[in-house]
Amino acid sequence: VSVTNQWGSLLLIAPPLFLDFAMSKQELRQAAFESSGISYEQSLEAAQLNPSLYKRLGEEGFLSLSTLFYDRVFEDKEATWFLNIFSSSTKNGAIDNQYRFLVQTFGGPDLYREKKGKYTRLVGRHANFNIGTNAAFRWVEHMEKAMQEHVLLRGDEEATNALKKYFAFTAHYIVAASEYMRSDQLSGGTQMDQGQNW
Repeated sequence: VSVTNQWGSLLLIAPPLFLDFAMSKQELRQAAFESSGISYEQSLEAAQLNPSLYKRLGEEGFLSLSTLFYDRVFEDKEATWFLNIFSSSTKNGAIDNQYRFLVQTFGGPDLYREKKGKYTRLVGRHANFNIGTNAAFRWVEHMEKAMQEHVLLRGDEEATNALKKYFAFTAHYIVAASEYMRSDQLSGGTQMDQGQNW
C-alpha cells in the first residue's frame, strides 16, 4: 500500500496484516511486565547501582555466576524440554557468551562486543531457540538458584535483588519480542553483526 504525504512524497506502508503483528517497545515492555511482574524501570536498577555490579563482582564474579547458571541448565533432568533448547550450544560457549555480556552490561569492558560485534541483539540471538513463557520462568529459576550459590552475591542483597529484577524482565521481554521477529532481524550468532540493537 502506498500513499502520498503532504509534501508530495510517496510513502510505502506495510499491509494491514503486518501492522497487526508489529509491536512497539512500550507494548513489548508491557507484555514483559505482565508476564514477569517487573517493570522496565525496575529492570534498569541493576545497571544503575553504585558501586557498579562490575566493581562488586569483577570479571571472575560474573564468570562464576555464568558457570553456576549453566551448570544447572545443562544438568536439568527434570525438564528435558528446557535442556533441549540448548541442544545447539556447548556449555563452555554459553558460559563465555553470557559472561561477556554481563561484564559489558554492568560496567566492565566491552568483552561481548569484541566477540559478537557492535550490537547485543539479545532478541535476535534468541529467536532461533524454541522459547516461551515457561522457558523464561525456568531460566529465571535457574539463575536465581545460581545467585543463591554465588559467594559474592549471597552477601550483597542489594545487588542480588537488582539482578533478579533485571533477569526476570529481560527473559520475558525476549520471549515477547521473539514472537514478533522478522527474518531480517535474526542474528548470525557468532558472526559480527551489522544490524540494529534489539
